[in-house]
Amino acid sequence: MPSKSLSANRLSARALVVAGVLLLVGLGVWLTQQWPRGQIAFESHRDRPAEIYVVNADGSSQRNLTNSPAFDLFPAWSPNGRSLAFASNHNGNFEIYVMNTDGSNPRNLTNNPAYNSFPAWSPDGRTIAFMSARDGNLDIYVMNADGSNPRRLTNNSADDEFPAWSPDGRSIAFRSNRDRNWEIYVMNADGSNPRRLTNNPADDYFTAWSPDSRSITFRSERDGNLEIYVMNADGSNPRNLTNNSADDEFPAWSPDGRSIAFESNRGQKWDIYVMNADGSNPRNLTNDPANAEGNGSPAWSPDGRSIAFQSYRGGNLDIYVMNADGSNPRRLTNNLEHLYQYFVTAAARLGINLSGPFYPVPAYNPVWSPQ
Repeated sequence: MPSKSLSANRLSARALVVAGVLLLVGLGVWLTQQWPRGQIAFESHRDRPAEIYVVNADGSSQRNLTNSPAFDLFPAWSPNGRSLAFASNHNGNFEIYVMNTDGSNPRNLTNNPAYNSFPAWSPDGRTIAFMSARDGNLDIYVMNADGSNPRRLTNNSADDEFPAWSPDGRSIAFRSNRDRNWEIYVMNADGSNPRRLTNNPADDYFTAWSPDSRSITFRSERDGNLEIYVMNADGSNPRNLTNNSADDEFPAWSPDGRSIAFESNRGQKWDIYVMNADGSNPRNLTNDPANAEGNGSPAWSPDGRSIAFQSYRGGNLDIYVMNADGSNPRRLTNNLEHLYQYFVTAAARLGINLSGPFYPVPAYNPVWSPQ
């Protein structure tokens, strides 16, 4: 029969084990609350002319993935998080490439002498949409994820640009000037049934699908300044969400579809705001009086707890992340600066025109990994 002291020692040991487990669980919960998970891809010209980098969402392990003398732009994560597609002029003209997420095994998917850019993965990861000038003007194409079987989805003498897949994978929205000004169109994923969603003398562009594929936000100047609108996926019921005399742009849906982040200069400088999906309750998340140049390009984390953005608050353009309510902003990079003017100058030397379909596209946009 064990002695009382031995039993007491066993109980104490069990209590210590239980306490240790509880401590580890509590520490894990605390860390989860403190640091967002995942990785963020972004563009930087610190090594010139432009490279694609990845950084962990806590700011650790920042690395250059492309490391080439070319322009490497528009990183896009595959849905399974194992690959990154991007555009590069490594071979002289812009092509679509894909690489492993550690930068290994880069391969040219398009192999076409024309301009090819802006890759967009289908939600199932099987295909990649992109825009190309291979037939004389910019059109939307799609190819298998390995580059095989490229096919043209739009066939119009005007320019069709910036494909955006619906989250259910059934449709692709894009902008086109086939009716003289920029309007938003949508087509089935195979290119059939293209239809015009907006019909306004002003320019409408920068589409973003709601997570349930039922709504599309876009930027428009139809009221004299830049505003964010939303419409049903069939183009019906367009309504102004921001309705402010300042400029509001670059909407980004939260993963649960309840909120929309955007950038606005309504406070005399550019800040990140968030509003309910119906436009109500807009609030400034980055209200930093010391940051005169502003903040932009909000990107939600997949779990909806954090928002990555770019900011000049440190004196140059860097990637930051904050909680979804704007609290606890922290700097992830410390080596960036404004990119666009450098692109214009350097690209002109290469005979590349960045004043056409390339602009306005925000540089340095942080892009979260799906996992």
